[in-house]
Amino acid sequence: MYTSYFGFKENPFNLTPDPRYLFLSPHHREALDHLLYGIQERKGFIAITGGIGTGKTTLCRALLGQLDESIKSALIFNSFITEKELLEIINQEFGIHLDPAVGTKKEYIDKLNQFLLETFSVGGNAVLLIDEAQNLSHTVLEQIRMLSNLETEKEKLIQIVLVGQLELKELLTSSSLRQLNERIMVRYELRPLARVDVQGYVEHRLVVAGGRGNLRFTNGAFKAIYRYSQGNPRRINAVCDRALLIAYAREKYTISKGVVGNAVEEVRGDITAGRSTEGWSWKRVASSIMLLLLIIIIAGFAGWSFREHILGLFKGEKEMTVVTSRDAPSMALKTKKKAATIFLDEKTSLAGLFGLYNDKTKIDSNYVNEGNLGMVSFFIEPKYFLRFRKPFRVLLTHFSPSQSSSPFSAGTASNLGSSQRYLLIREVTSDGAIVVDSDGKDKEVTRDFFKSQFVQKVSWVYPYEGKKVDLIRGMSTPGVLKVQKTLKKLGYLVEPTGLYDDATIRNVMKFQAYFGLRPDGIVGPRTNAFLYQVSD
Repeated sequence: MYTSYFGFKENPFNLTPDPRYLFLSPHHREALDHLLYGIQERKGFIAITGGIGTGKTTLCRALLGQLDESIKSALIFNSFITEKELLEIINQEFGIHLDPAVGTKKEYIDKLNQFLLETFSVGGNAVLLIDEAQNLSHTVLEQIRMLSNLETEKEKLIQIVLVGQLELKELLTSSSLRQLNERIMVRYELRPLARVDVQGYVEHRLVVAGGRGNLRFTNGAFKAIYRYSQGNPRRINAVCDRALLIAYAREKYTISKGVVGNAVEEVRGDITAGRSTEGWSWKRVASSIMLLLLIIIIAGFAGWSFREHILGLFKGEKEMTVVTSRDAPSMALKTKKKAATIFLDEKTSLAGLFGLYNDKTKIDSNYVNEGNLGMVSFFIEPKYFLRFRKPFRVLLTHFSPSQSSSPFSAGTASNLGSSQRYLLIREVTSDGAIVVDSDGKDKEVTRDFFKSQFVQKVSWVYPYEGKKVDLIRGMSTPGVLKVQKTLKKLGYLVEPTGLYDDATIRNVMKFQAYFGLRPDGIVGPRTNAFLYQVSD
């Protein structure tokens, strides 16, 4: 209903598990990394648990989209099934042709085993993913355990992922399922979003839905959303969907704390609370009427004597209002003329960028000036700016003088000169970023300001060693150890051994693919520059 009003291509807060809308919070990224690790390393059993509405099903669908073509997958959503139905569905999902005569469990397993061996012989892998696994019966879970016996002398032929609510953890700890529980090698509990991630989650969905940036949530609205949802994505979707409907009905483009409060009441359907509020409103109206009558009675006895003073007060207030409104434009103009702009030219932004780097080397022991400084540039999407940890500048390739009317620009169109301008970013914050203006002073801009930009050319200062050596498979150097430690701090499943092994290569490729670099698994100058930028 409100999609066309706000300019969306589709509803941004549908409750259906669409992998395009998966927001990779730190918890969701770790869960996805655990899944990929367990599958790629052929660990056999993987268990992902989480509360209702934390995004488990969406994560499952996103996982399937990231699997290599050599990995065959079977997905089961209906967990209220028998042992025989389980085997039948698995074979159907893997595309295994079944003869009409097939009818016993042994025949199903034999067909499945033949398929898995053929897949393994050509270097492939197979994944069975079961959602809502907490609903599986003990006998079906035991049958699933038996499937893990389909293996070679060294490798598991099938990787089984059990995804379920927190009850799945209790189910697996029962004595009758002890053997299955002991075979689970990779586990992760998916938690709700942290408070700082709620804004990113909402804005991510607005962008994916094709938003034009004309819809704005206030800080108070985000706080109210978290207070109600406690970081649960499903609850966030429900209350945001209702909030947009309310804003549409009121012809507003700003979602305030009050709008979210109304949305929460409607989502909860709390009739009792509604009646209580209505009664309280009537009491306030009655009290106001009584107070007004009392004032009128008092005025009838005493007000006439002070009529001139009262009229003088109103007259003075009117004159004061006129003076204030007359002086306001000139005062605003003076303020505007004195203010600096955050849109810088090439020379100013470049000098400022190296200046920020030098400032950091003086106050931050983590910044090491290795004597060789260069500047790297990339064309990337603004959403990745939020992960940067070092100063950088952004070339606004779509800049126009009309942006001078933006609330983030304190300068006038005449200050801006040519159409190409830069933003100099000192630091990314939870709410947006701190930019340096033409006077060298810090000013805050919001996340919405970044999200309103297109793919931009981004540059930062990067210290490098004199000899540039690419890190490749089999190398064992201090540089490899440094890369592994950096990746581990960023949440990747890498052990700092100093040896550039297969696990390191896979995680380097994931890091490269995430930031739009060529995923070749080789750590060269460009990959090193990004590792430097996103690490603390």
